[in-house]
Amino acid sequence: MARIKGALNAKKRHNRVLKLAKGYRGARSKQYRIAKQSVMRALTSAFAGRKQKKRDMRSLWIVRINAAARLNGMSYSTFMHGLKLAGVDINRKMLAEMAVNDAEGFATLTELAKKQTA
Repeated sequence: MARIKGALNAKKRHNRVLKLAKGYRGARSKQYRIAKQSVMRALTSAFAGRKQKKRDMRSLWIVRINAAARLNGMSYSTFMHGLKLAGVDINRKMLAEMAVNDAEGFATLTELAKKQTA
């Protein structure tokens, strides 16, 4: 059986990495060995960034809910506790959306939470 050399597969692999490194400066986008290191690091950072984005969004929602709750005379923690006691099961994303776009609806939720905590 004839020996198969790896030139074609190696070329494909190199081109795949260099394509991912497109837009990098200098040798990072031209030389395979350096591009491979840069791409590996970038992909690791991208994975971590996708996880970080979820944390950032949750903290943004909490900030918005807190601001709206304080406009209605409550802190964030007492507001959330009151909603839990009232059996209101709305996630923070929807509460933040209400805080920004539906002030009247958020005010009614705040009143409900005040009744439960008092």
